[in-house]
Amino acid sequence: MGVLTFYLCGFVFSIHAYTLKPNTNVTVTEDTWNDGKDNQTHYLPSKLSPENMTEWKNISKKQESFTVIPTSSISEKNNGIQTKGFLEEARVSTDGIKKNISLPFNMTFNSNSSQRESEVYVPASLELKLSPSAVEVIGLSSTTREQHPEEQITRGVNRKSKPKKRTSSPANDPKAKNNKLSHSKRNKNSIKNHKAQKKAKTKAKLKKKKKKKTYFPYFKDNYCPPECACYGRVVQCSDKGVDKVPYGIPYNARYMLLMNNKIDMIQLDLLNEYLSLEFLVLSNNRLTDGSIEGAFEGMMKLKRLYINQNLLISIPTDLPATLEELSLNGNNISVMSKQSWSSCESLHILSLNNNSLSNDSIPAGIFGSLTNLRTLSINHNYLTDAPHRLPTNLRELYLSGNQIDRISDQLFADNSDLLFLDLGHNRLKNKGIDAISFRHMAKLENLNLERNFLTQVPKHIPRALKTLNLEGNRISSVSKSVFLKLANLEQLGLSKNKIAKVAAGAFKGLSALHLLDVSHNNLLEVPRQLPATLHSIALNYNQIRLIPLDSFCGHSFSQSNLVLVHLENNHIDMGEIDSHAFRCLRGFQIVHF
Repeated sequence: MGVLTFYLCGFVFSIHAYTLKPNTNVTVTEDTWNDGKDNQTHYLPSKLSPENMTEWKNISKKQESFTVIPTSSISEKNNGIQTKGFLEEARVSTDGIKKNISLPFNMTFNSNSSQRESEVYVPASLELKLSPSAVEVIGLSSTTREQHPEEQITRGVNRKSKPKKRTSSPANDPKAKNNKLSHSKRNKNSIKNHKAQKKAKTKAKLKKKKKKKTYFPYFKDNYCPPECACYGRVVQCSDKGVDKVPYGIPYNARYMLLMNNKIDMIQLDLLNEYLSLEFLVLSNNRLTDGSIEGAFEGMMKLKRLYINQNLLISIPTDLPATLEELSLNGNNISVMSKQSWSSCESLHILSLNNNSLSNDSIPAGIFGSLTNLRTLSINHNYLTDAPHRLPTNLRELYLSGNQIDRISDQLFADNSDLLFLDLGHNRLKNKGIDAISFRHMAKLENLNLERNFLTQVPKHIPRALKTLNLEGNRISSVSKSVFLKLANLEQLGLSKNKIAKVAAGAFKGLSALHLLDVSHNNLLEVPRQLPATLHSIALNYNQIRLIPLDSFCGHSFSQSNLVLVHLENNHIDMGEIDSHAFRCLRGFQIVHF
């Protein structure tokens, strides 16, 4: 037995063929017969001989029922349009031998036929020599029909396909239904298990990522190393105990603070990538000369560099040309060369405090190339003389805490712009300050000579001075003429000396004086004829017993400018004070006994 299956526009037509004579036209009608045994309706082909009819009935009992769809119903669905299809492929199995036969004949459906008769016309030109075996004509798959309905109507393509085994439909087979349901359940369970495994894997990966420190994106503008705190373009990595510059600091950083760590080296070619960096602090680390060699070369915008309290013994030789401030305090620097400063023409502030510098360490003129230098600080070193031939553009010079015993006229080779000179805590004596010591410092305004060994006020002091500090020396008296030439002096400090006597009118010539400090001395009375411009005077911690009438009010002005008078810790007897001594003051409240 064979089955001819035709696919056309989504409809299926099946012909159960048996041993027929070749070139026989078969017309399938809706004539039926029922033998009453299996309660099944069997469809009989018309135009069969009586001999073949008996064989048809006997064989059809063993076959499952089939249904013929009338052409009329097809016509109704297709709006009466005559449809043509091409049979693509047929497989014929004869005595176990499989052959492929293409059947290029047309299938014509007559829409004008009656509702009880549908005819499929097989042309006589096609001879099918059929044995009692099956002929199965297989069309395109249902999915292909759905996707390409037009192609199936208009195209006939010879395409080979594997033979399909005829199986009972799931609708009639409960076992197949159960198998299908169990198979679908298994598929669903396997999909669920697969999804659960995927979720577990992703969770494990996320946990691993959380455990590891993620630095990406390194050096990007919005990245901040975990060892640091970032505030805009300020990167704060101080007091973190790191032994190297944290990796990944954004390249756009302007301020990088790395003080108070254990950094003992700077990675080569690291800092020159920071093209926007202006301020770098490496103070209180463990840097040596070798560990920073070449580290600052190529930095295009660095202006301020602090390497205080490290282990340097010499000045770095690769300092950037853009550098404006360099601080190397608290190292062990004892050597410097002109090469160190040759590229630092923009340097404004240089601080070398608390090092091991001596006069041999600072050759004359070594700072000559620093034409823009404004502030030079060499406090607390081992200098016995001030450096020679310093740049004349220098404004502030700090030399306190050394062993300087004289001020040489070679400090500057020519007239300088120096405004502030600090020589406190040295070993200066009066003989170390001669008439030419300050000859190139005509513009000097502030002079600090505290904590030296002076026994009297120096005579040769620059006339432009505004502030003079002589505290902590060994001065015992103040003569009348010593301050006559200091018309611009505004502040005078004489505390913590041994002054017992001040000549009458010794301060009278100081017409610009605002503040006078003579505390912690051995005065027995308030100095007489104090200047009328005075705002504050400190006379505490002396041995004063007497307040002369012309001390505060010895001038012609009707009212004094004094607002503060310190007379604490003296030997004044309040019952013996003459009230007229304070007649020019604004009130007794400004006097502190």
